[in-house]
Amino acid sequence: MAGRPDLRQTGNGDSLAPQKGWKYYWKRKSKPKKVGRPPISLKLIHLIRRLSKENPLWGTPQIRDELALLGHEVAESTVAKYMVHTPDPGRQQSWRTFLKNHLDATAACDFFTVPTLTFKTLYCFVVLSHCRRRILHTGVTKNPTAEWTARQLLEAFPGDGAEPEYLIHDRDSIYGGVVDDQLEILQIDPVVTARRSPWQNGYCERVIGSIRRECTRTM
Repeated sequence: MAGRPDLRQTGNGDSLAPQKGWKYYWKRKSKPKKVGRPPISLKLIHLIRRLSKENPLWGTPQIRDELALLGHEVAESTVAKYMVHTPDPGRQQSWRTFLKNHLDATAACDFFTVPTLTFKTLYCFVVLSHCRRRILHTGVTKNPTAEWTARQLLEAFPGDGAEPEYLIHDRDSIYGGVVDDQLEILQIDPVVTARRSPWQNGYCERVIGSIRRECTRTM
């Protein structure tokens, strides 16, 4: 057809065609919509930060009620987003200090997705040892479940005495129940990252980025 480039005649057309097809598929399927609450003013953001800073014992409900008395109707989630969180004086070490102190006794795991030529999605699971950044185990499935994830952890740590003391993972609901029971049998303490904080599992994220660039070309 005139006007349409032939990917077969380009140097890397065969490798880029699935990626372009996947983007075109979701572009047609998804339509941009304006969702969520309207943004609040910068003046109100400064007011939320001021109230939270001057009243460190106040939680989200107290700040929201105080704003309501001043004539500002704001959701608790918005207050939690912009309030200043004072550090806990009882906290003994930061996240980076924990990783540094327990580097040789820590492993991490995470999921990432890979699109297929038929517009399906494969879920890949990787387990990484922080010591020397060594990949311990990988698995691929079309339907990830808690039982499947527990089996992957058992294959990664078969009980040969080389199990880590800690396993870092995110807050995905798949890690509850059966997975926690399997970690308890292996005598591994789960360490859950904070919400929207992929940097806390940075070693695993870097390995996943390398896999995407070098193996799947989905970045």
